[in-house]
Amino acid sequence: MSDTGSATTGAASTAPTPKLQTSGLNKWFGSLEAVRDLNVTVHRGEFVSLVGPSGCGKTTFLRMVAGLEPITSGTVLLDGRTLSGPGGDRGFVFQNDNLLPWRTVLQNALIGPEVAGSVSPDIRKRTIDLLKLVGLKGFEDYHPRQLSGGMRQRVNLARALAIDPEVLLMDEPFSALDAQTREIMQTELMRIWEEGRKTVLFVTHQIDEAVFLSDRVLVLARRPGRLQESVQIDLPRPRALGIKRTPEFIRYVDHIWKLIEEDVRASVIEEHG
Repeated sequence: MSDTGSATTGAASTAPTPKLQTSGLNKWFGSLEAVRDLNVTVHRGEFVSLVGPSGCGKTTFLRMVAGLEPITSGTVLLDGRTLSGPGGDRGFVFQNDNLLPWRTVLQNALIGPEVAGSVSPDIRKRTIDLLKLVGLKGFEDYHPRQLSGGMRQRVNLARALAIDPEVLLMDEPFSALDAQTREIMQTELMRIWEEGRKTVLFVTHQIDEAVFLSDRVLVLARRPGRLQESVQIDLPRPRALGIKRTPEFIRYVDHIWKLIEEDVRASVIEEHG
């Protein structure tokens, strides 16, 4: 009995520290409770998506993790260290690309290192390599107006990766794209993620997108945002778009939809009532 107990204790003591962890995270906007007691753990190299009805606090949660939105109460930990405010350890990819129109693709991608005060030849070379990685080789000297929506989002992604963040936070980065471009960008993001295995927290309204990309999908309930269920996605990697037509994939999508269907209906009625 004692041998078993000591082995268990030893295993517990060597368990890796989560890469990202939130504890008792709450957010109020005046009298409006947006997020309630969110406890989320993300492990190193894990791709985790958040889905839920409109207004459930997905973006607010992501912005609190990024340090862009003050926390009412609770903590955000990175490798066990408490975070306060934004930092280069987290890269944020917004819904809109927000590229500076007077700067070239390469100049836009280098904004993060510039703000950090370091654009060495090595960083410049690494950023050019990142533009190749996201499929923009040969477009370094183009301006945003010369690019398609999908290409601008590729610049947006390269810009976030240029600071070499430990965690990549993505807020519906493909929502403004047409359906076909969106699917291509999903496969491109998977390819890029497989290359470096960054820890990713990804917000989306599209359940099939979340299932396709993720190791786990966190399902949030209607406002105030609360964690309803964490769904492990046990589909083989690498994944091709054809996996979306398999029975296993469809079962995951149906399960998650059933979790949020009533909340989505209530949100739509509230929004248009």
